[in-house]
Amino acid sequence: MAGSFTEAGPSRRFLRDETLLVLALSLGASGVSALISFIGSVTRPGGLKDQAATLNSSAAPGRPWLDLAWQLFGITTALVPVALVAHLLLREGSGLRAIGFDRSRPWPDLGRGTVVAAVIGSTGIAFYLAARGLGFNLTVVPEDLPDVWWKYPVLVLSALQNSVLEEVIVVGYLLRRLDQLGWTPTAALIGSSVLRGSYHLYQGIGGFVGNMAMGVVFVLLYRRWGRVGPLVVAHSLLDIGAFVGYALLAGKVGWLPTA
Repeated sequence: MAGSFTEAGPSRRFLRDETLLVLALSLGASGVSALISFIGSVTRPGGLKDQAATLNSSAAPGRPWLDLAWQLFGITTALVPVALVAHLLLREGSGLRAIGFDRSRPWPDLGRGTVVAAVIGSTGIAFYLAARGLGFNLTVVPEDLPDVWWKYPVLVLSALQNSVLEEVIVVGYLLRRLDQLGWTPTAALIGSSVLRGSYHLYQGIGGFVGNMAMGVVFVLLYRRWGRVGPLVVAHSLLDIGAFVGYALLAGKVGWLPTA
C-alpha cells in the first residue's frame, strides 16, 4: 500500500491500523464481548453474586472424546493471534525475542514469575472474595469439566494459553506498538491496563478493577525487566492454581464460592 512504508520503516498509520486489526482479532474483541455480557448480567433480575461466570466448561457433554477435540481446538485457535504477532515482529527483523518471549533466560524468568505469582495470588483471592461479598462480582467458576482423564491436562493447557495470549499481546506487542506510535509511558500503561480489565468485565466490576490493577503491575515489571517471559510464568501459575485448585477444592471448603 502506497505510503505505508518509509525509509525509516512502517508509517504511523500502518502501525496504528495493524495494532487495531490484531486487537480486533483477539483481546479487543474479547473486551467488547465481555462488555455485552456484563450489560446482560446487570440487567438480569437478581444480584451479580447470584450469577455465575464459567471459564472452562464442557463443549460436548456426555461425549468425552469429542469434548476433548473441541477443548484442544479452542486452545490452539486462541493462540493464532500470537502466531500473527510473532510473524509481524519477525518482519521487523526481531521476532518474539524483541519482547522477551524466548528461551534466553529461562531460570530468571521462572524465578521472577514465581515470586510475582505468590504475591499477586493471595491478594487476588482476597479481592475477589471481597468484591463478590459486596455484590460487585459474579461467582467465578474456573472449571466445570467432566471427571475424565484429560481434565487436568486441559486445565493446565488452558492456563498456559491464556497466559501466552494475554502477556504477548497486551503487554509485549501492544506496548511496543504504542511506543512506536508516540504514546507516553503513562498513556501506554493506562491503555494496556484498561484493555486487560475490559475483557474480564464479564466477571463483574471486581473482575475489571482487579485485572486492571494487575495490568498496571505487569506493565511496570515489563518496563523494568524488558521481558514478558516472567509475566507469562506468573500468569500461568496463577491460572493453574485457580483452575486446578478449584477442581480439587470446590464443595470441600466453605470459603470457596461455587455456583
